[in-house]
Amino acid sequence: MIASGSIHAVVNAIIKGGRSKMASRAATDGSSAVILLPAALLVPWPTGAWGWLAASAVVHLLYLYAMIRTYEAADFSAAYPAMRGTAPLLTAAISVAVFGEHLALPVAAGIALIGAALFALVFHRHLGRQALGWAVTTGSTTALYTVADAHGVRAAPSPFAYIVWDFVLIGIESVAIFAVATRGRVFADMRAAWRPCVIAGALSIVTYGLALYALSLGPTAPLAALRETGMVTALIIAVVFLKERATASRIFAVLGILAGAALILS
Repeated sequence: MIASGSIHAVVNAIIKGGRSKMASRAATDGSSAVILLPAALLVPWPTGAWGWLAASAVVHLLYLYAMIRTYEAADFSAAYPAMRGTAPLLTAAISVAVFGEHLALPVAAGIALIGAALFALVFHRHLGRQALGWAVTTGSTTALYTVADAHGVRAAPSPFAYIVWDFVLIGIESVAIFAVATRGRVFADMRAAWRPCVIAGALSIVTYGLALYALSLGPTAPLAALRETGMVTALIIAVVFLKERATASRIFAVLGILAGAALILS
């Protein structure tokens, strides 16, 4: 899950760096779908998981829109931790309150520490109210689709069946909703941005494919929290490639993330 989180940060940096965030997101998701479409002929039908796939797809409608609005309103180093920091806290709450999953005290402490560290990064950056609202919405929908996907990948006849169909359906959905939102104008921007987005699409399969497979084997809340350690990678990208300043508060927050990950793994 740590590798998954780091790759996720790279994918989001590519999307954030695109001239049109909608086109970058659509091209990334569409590339993932095209890459995995042949595999849909090889894996079994996700019998027993269609309801979870549908729930994930519905939540993704709001997630995709909220994520684009967040990246349009804020810098990467501020937007990414705000979005990702919300997710593990809500995933844990939903998993425990709704589905009755057990949460050991060290795991709960680690999740809380990661969330606190990520939000410290956000508030030192002084996100605007609108950007913070969209970021929290993105994190909230991330928690919801993570829980749906965790149960779906366990209900499917094999994890790979769910993984393949999840990427194919989300890819189709992403391209369709942004095409409708822009009245088809997104396709011209997608053609201009296809090279980095094909790479991002392939990396998306790796990052979320690893996450889904891990979720098929273990409890949802700690695994979802552990994936958020990709914020360390995001901070490195922001400093090295986006030339943003690494303040003492950000460094301490990253140390908090690592300490939280250690508690989760203990």
